Amino acid sequence: MSESPSGQQILLRHGEQTAVVVELGGALRDYSVDGRPVLDGFSADERIAGGRGQLLVPWPNRIGGGRYRWQDQDLQLPLTEPENGNAIHGLLRWTSWHVIEREEHRVLLGVTLWPQPGYPFHLDVRVGYVLGAEGLTVTVVAHNLGEDTAPYGVGQHPYLTVGTETVDDAMLLVPAGKWLPLDDTGMPVAAEDVTGTPFDFRTAKAVGAQRLDTAFADLERNPSGRAVVRLAHPTGAHGTDLWLGEGAEYVQVYTGDTLPARRRRGIAVEPMSCPPDAFRSRDGLVELGPGALHTFRWGLHAWRRQD
Repeated sequence: MSESPSGQQILLRHGEQTAVVVELGGALRDYSVDGRPVLDGFSADERIAGGRGQLLVPWPNRIGGGRYRWQDQDLQLPLTEPENGNAIHGLLRWTSWHVIEREEHRVLLGVTLWPQPGYPFHLDVRVGYVLGAEGLTVTVVAHNLGEDTAPYGVGQHPYLTVGTETVDDAMLLVPAGKWLPLDDTGMPVAAEDVTGTPFDFRTAKAVGAQRLDTAFADLERNPSGRAVVRLAHPTGAHGTDLWLGEGAEYVQVYTGDTLPARRRRGIAVEPMSCPPDAFRSRDGLVELGPGALHTFRWGLHAWRRQD
């Protein structure tokens, strides 16, 4: 039997929960609770498409033209979104991550990001996936091994599902006071208040026919310091909370309208440390000094209404 196109498949179990993490990019392929899929993921024999479950390091989203200036250097990244002339979703999606620690309910993977054209910085990056009583917790830690301060951002790209045929009927809540309009190349312009706009999801409402590929900011957090995005079945019988914790200051919501094979099948809720184009705007950008660490944490909690 041929090897999976996403490499080693790492199965995690805890009670009624299962998750699958893959070698390619350290991505999250599947997460299910009591047999119900929480993610619109991908199968072991599929290639990863649409960013599905991938880690976005050392930047999430896009950098306009792939060009940025850093410490008196003009740097050019590969244009991995050639149709819009952008660099998208970092440099580690298509690399092999290795297992550092593994137990039945958890795994820690790591990879080295070597200095290269467009990003001449040296990082050690690790991701931990842990199943527990609260659900799935994901922690990404970056360590600057080099002698220069590095620009840094991180995100992840899970697609959620509540079992509806499309996302149109699903109920979405995003506790964000601002949204970021984009220009024709996917670059953000000045943030705007969500009040009175179609992008106000502070009270749960059906996604409907609305097309979203939208970054949200000014997240409201609960007493534990988490901002919680909720996707619920239209009956309210069950749903999933994606929470944003330490280092997760922005969230991108994408209804998958440009995915020909899986259009609007799931809704991507992407926790991010910074908004699109942060290498150029410096908004939310982490300046990771020599020897410094950055921690980014988010998670998933599937729930069912108790009648």
